[in-house]
Amino acid sequence: MGLEKLHPFDAGKWGKVINFLKEEKLVADDLIVQAREATDEDLLVVHTRRYLNKLKAGKLAVDRGWAINVGGGFHHCSSDKGGGFCAYADITLAIKFLFERVQGVSKATIIDLDAHQGNGHERDFMDDHRVYIMDAYNRYIYPGDGFAKRAIKRKVELEWGTEDTEYLQKVHTHVEGALNELKPDIIVYNAGTDILDGDPLGGLAISPQGIVKRDEVVFKAARRRRIPILMVTSGGYQKRTARIIADSILNLHNLGLIDKELATSGAEDPKVEQMIRDSAKDLANLSLQ
Repeated sequence: MGLEKLHPFDAGKWGKVINFLKEEKLVADDLIVQAREATDEDLLVVHTRRYLNKLKAGKLAVDRGWAINVGGGFHHCSSDKGGGFCAYADITLAIKFLFERVQGVSKATIIDLDAHQGNGHERDFMDDHRVYIMDAYNRYIYPGDGFAKRAIKRKVELEWGTEDTEYLQKVHTHVEGALNELKPDIIVYNAGTDILDGDPLGGLAISPQGIVKRDEVVFKAARRRRIPILMVTSGGYQKRTARIIADSILNLHNLGLIDKELATSGAEDPKVEQMIRDSAKDLANLSLQ
């Protein structure tokens, strides 16, 4: 409707990511796992009668080792309050859905590397010891939610204009530290690209190559520990972020970090192993929602 011209959020970002991946012949229409409308019963885990596509992505990550939702990551929304550009608490919903309905999932780690503090999921899991939260963000920008910070187990507050070398060192150190401190059954990785140099809302100065490397660091840490990972793309307010997200996914694929052979704790279940074998041909190395 033209409203996107007045707003920093690129509403076409997710479609552009898929189109870039199609151009690189990494994905085709028949290889994409289509989101389905959640049932009322599903949504009542957190919300009332709302559509969210995160549920299926969370289950995919557990069953197949990884999943990438090229949208999502609405980390300023909690179960009873929206915030920022976030109307639905999709991270909270995904984790609670897995806890309540997927056998073997009782601990989760949120790695939030968006430029902004993820105060929504932090408020939701404030007193929930099953959820470990690592959050690295620009300390000077929205939301500045001091109450929500109490839920962060590993807090990395960044300065204005933080660049690649310092940023990647901190990401590596704290991701490793977080996963050494608690081995979860699922990682939810909030991979915002608003850390990109020049982003009007992020205030950091990370290069495109730095973003690609950041995602690689997180996925390598998950794979070494055989932990399923769900990645969501969250914030990013420049037109070039879609290309960067696609390049990062291509890099993960080229490094063998996202493929049908990814071994996880969930793959030890014979039923899951059979599911992987049965679906491998259709997946053709990619489980994207």
